[in-house]
Amino acid sequence: MSDLEAGRSLAALVRAAARQRPDAPAVVTRDERLTWEELDAAADVAAAGYAARGLAVGDRVAVQLPNGLPWLRAVLGALRAGLVVVPVNTAYTEPELEYVLTDAGAALLVAPAERDEIAGVPVCPGAPEGDGPPPAVADDPDALAFLCYTSGTTGRPRGAMLTSGALRANQEQCLAMEPPPVRADDRVLLVLPLFHVYGLNAGFGLVAATGACAVLEETFDPRATLTVMAEEHVSAVPGAPPMYQAWLAVADAVGSDTSLRRAFAAVRLASSGAAPLPEEVWTAMRERAAITVWEGYGLTEAAPVVASTLVTGRPKPDCIGGPLPGIEVALRDTADSADPADIDTSAPDEPREGAEEEGPDDGPGELWIRGPNLFSGYWPDGADGPDADGWLGTGDLAYRDADGDLHLVDRRSDLILVSGFNVYPAEVERVLDAHPAVAESAVIGVPDPRTGSAVRAVVALEPGEKLTFEELREHAAGSLARYKVPTSVHFLPSLPHSLTGKVSRARLRELGLTGADEDQDD
Repeated sequence: MSDLEAGRSLAALVRAAARQRPDAPAVVTRDERLTWEELDAAADVAAAGYAARGLAVGDRVAVQLPNGLPWLRAVLGALRAGLVVVPVNTAYTEPELEYVLTDAGAALLVAPAERDEIAGVPVCPGAPEGDGPPPAVADDPDALAFLCYTSGTTGRPRGAMLTSGALRANQEQCLAMEPPPVRADDRVLLVLPLFHVYGLNAGFGLVAATGACAVLEETFDPRATLTVMAEEHVSAVPGAPPMYQAWLAVADAVGSDTSLRRAFAAVRLASSGAAPLPEEVWTAMRERAAITVWEGYGLTEAAPVVASTLVTGRPKPDCIGGPLPGIEVALRDTADSADPADIDTSAPDEPREGAEEEGPDDGPGELWIRGPNLFSGYWPDGADGPDADGWLGTGDLAYRDADGDLHLVDRRSDLILVSGFNVYPAEVERVLDAHPAVAESAVIGVPDPRTGSAVRAVVALEPGEKLTFEELREHAAGSLARYKVPTSVHFLPSLPHSLTGKVSRARLRELGLTGADEDQDD
């Protein structure tokens, strides 16, 4: 068996599934069905196509395609050719796309575009095709496989460097849970975007690792998806809170839970991640769909899953359970002390010494993680990766309850998490400040029952200027993906500043601007 066939990359897993289950269904879409053998052959054709274009091992290929077989062909072919895949959000505007292409030094963009190039990068309309065998490339678990762009402390998206080994480690950690989220006999609904690491690795990655079948949907239509789930006898559902909310809304609209229960009749396991699942949604799914939704927590830099209620076997609302097998978690004192005494590394079923005296709850503290699934730092030099001891601070606050289960409290940083996607205020503020009527702006997160958080703009106008929320939103939508565009605005005569002259977001929160504001909300 060659190095490629014995490797750990996503392309190698597809090869292994094709050898073990050649005629088993691999991917089912509305228009096409592929076996593992057929998907493996399609990856070979795409890999040969990249080689024919002169791309070499380590070159970056950006892929901006919707969910579907073209996305899988493009990505699997690139990995098989030894290339680094840069998954691009399909909602990105041209300025956002140009930034990612330039920052990553992309050699090619695979996208359904009619242009020859973007930002000097040639565009290929779909996965390339080539004749002959794919290039012979050894599968190196330490080699960079994906550059997944996520917002960083600079306010610009940063490329999280994920190796094949890190992705495979997280697959193994997920599959070590009991019951595993995906089994070989499962038909897995994949409607999560594949350009996001959740859909990429906790979705298709687990399908490839087990040889299961992916029921792949290009977009999320709640009514149509319920029908597909029933027709295809879907048995595993990796999801996000907006999906469950939308399914419940469909049932409310028709005044019956029949379609909801029919869709989930064959589902043995449903999970939720990317954003906190509201307690009322968790309860409604249990009562109306007869399914328990197991909640988890992760981040791009962890490839992505860190914790789940599946680990503890205690399904609870507003709870992320315990760390996956092979992952260590710690609650570090929020004062940023590096003293090991300030770190709790106890397992969920092993209360920290002295916990009884401290009370039933442990924390809150910043959640730090360690494991082989962690990223290698940010592109291009590995900056801000795990520390010398392998620990990575997540920027999230959490606490343990009396059972030892973890609960998220808040973000330590100013990052806003909208349906699992990071929105950094500085990036949005730069766009808002470019409007001629805006003197200064600040962006903060506000609770949202559908997306977890939403983006609120707080704006001071230039003297004598007038600006409506609709006008400001239209301006922002020209440069920002939809999930980054403010959904509400609050106008103030001036914004509060810190002693160093920076706008104080903390002061804006103290003023109560993170609550409901019906006059300004979208």
